[in-house]
Amino acid sequence: MVPAGEGWAVETPQGGERAMFSTQEEAIAAGIERAQRERVELLIHGRDGRIRARDSFSRDPYSVKS
Repeated sequence: MVPAGEGWAVETPQGGERAMFSTQEEAIAAGIERAQRERVELLIHGRDGRIRARDSFSRDPYSVKS
């Protein structure tokens, strides 16, 4: 999820599909849904372009089950 003009975009690092949203909250919700579906890591960028948060929705072979 990255800033894009006056809005926000959810995109893949390979330059594939790009979805535009007017608010960061809408983009985050769509990004989480997409990352969960595709089992990938989500990077949330701030308006300055820096990564402000990240979350992984992939299968982690090292995760500990409780």
